[in-house]
Order: sequence, then C-alpha cells, then structure tokens
Amino acid sequence: MTTALITGSTAGIGAAFARKLAAQGHNLVLVARDTKRLGEQATELHDRHGIEAEVLSADLSTEEGISAVEQRLADRKHPVDLLVNNAGFGNKGRYLEVSMADELTMIKVHIEAVLRLTSAATESMRSRGRGGVVNVASVAAFLPRGTYGASKAWVVQFTQGAAKDLADSGVRLMALCPGFVRTEFHERAGMGTDNIPNWMWLDADKLVAEALADLARGRTVSIPDPRYKALMSVVKLAPRGLLGGMSSRTGRKYGPQ
Repeated sequence: MTTALITGSTAGIGAAFARKLAAQGHNLVLVARDTKRLGEQATELHDRHGIEAEVLSADLSTEEGISAVEQRLADRKHPVDLLVNNAGFGNKGRYLEVSMADELTMIKVHIEAVLRLTSAATESMRSRGRGGVVNVASVAAFLPRGTYGASKAWVVQFTQGAAKDLADSGVRLMALCPGFVRTEFHERAGMGTDNIPNWMWLDADKLVAEALADLARGRTVSIPDPRYKALMSVVKLAPRGLLGGMSSRTGRKYGPQ
C-alpha cells in the first residue's frame, strides 16, 4: 500500500486530497499546525476507509517544522510515494501595507518549504524509481499581483524545471493552479469574497479529482477547470498593465488553500 504526505491537510484543498487518497486506499501522513484537528482527521479517515493515518504537527513557517517534515520524507524504511505541498496562506493588503515579517513568512512557507520538502521527497523517490509530487500553486501565478502571486509563480517555474530534470527517473512533478476554491483560506486571511462572482468558485473535491487525473497523465501544470483554462488563455494574450487592473478588481488574490 502506498503512502501520501499532505501538508496543510486539515482544511480546504489539503483535506480534499486526504479524503480522496484515503478513499483510494492510500495510507497518509497528515501535516498541519493544529494537533487536535490532525488527530480528529486521522481518526475519521482511518475509521471510514481502513487506512493508516499518521499525524505530524509542524509549522512550516519555522525551521523546526520544515526539518521535521524533511526527516519524515527522507525515511527510507517508511517511504512516501506521493507528496502534496499544499500548506499556504494569504496576506490581506497591498504591497507595503503588509508587514515585512508577514511577507518573509509567506516566502518561507510558499518557497523555502516547497523547495526543501520537494527535494527531500524526490531524492528518496528517485532512488526507488517511482513517486510523485503535487505542488499547489494558483492561477495567481499568471497575474502580476504582489508577493502571493510571485511566490506561486516561483512554485510553477520550479516544478516545471524539476520535472524536466527528473523526466527519466520515474518521478512525476506537477504544479496545481486552481482559482477561487470554497475553503477557509479567505476567512483566515480576513479577506472579503462578496465581489467574487459565483461562477469563479470551485469545489475542492472535484478539483482534487481532476488534479490527480492530470498527474496520472504526466502533466507538469494543472489548471483543473474549463472556466479557468479559458480565462488563463486570455491572460496569456492580455497586456501586463491590464492584468494588474483586472486582478485588483477581482480581489487581493486568487487563493487555492
């Protein structure tokens, strides 16, 4: 039986990945900050699907948290076959309205943690000749919109480059780029969502099903919805100045978690 490790597993897209993978019979390593919620999630998934659900309480904005997950991913006796780097957050406010400490924390979680955990996982996977990594980015990666979008653009570029370098290793890497998803993400960030049209909202469970299908197809970037695929096709052709204005009118960010 294979094992998947999911960061940010207790809510939103991470929880949807946990539900889907458990239903498919995968054992899980659930990673988040809230120990109580992790325990409740592990018990529920074990009781419902009969899988083993290990919990690892870790804050990926800290050195200790990243190191703890790195060590678990490097464990050759209990290998991880699929890594889902989902942990992330948004900051309310425009550039220079957000504190430098919060901006640097975002870089720690969205970039440093993704780099280090992907590297720890793929090194072990490459030695076994199989494995997969899903790095959750956002369609914000394709829009000029602050540190959040820039960090997610890094996730996309890094994942595509790593996938190319590991193309013959048996290890698959994919950047997942959703749009607005109905999760706790915006509430935790204190962001209003009243100005977001209903058609732009995605269901986390459907999104995850499409993402896993894209990973199986060998895609390195997944935009898991026809509406957002069409929207991003338009974005590629639009002037950068217009994109900045569009992203301002539709909200602070496009948030996956």
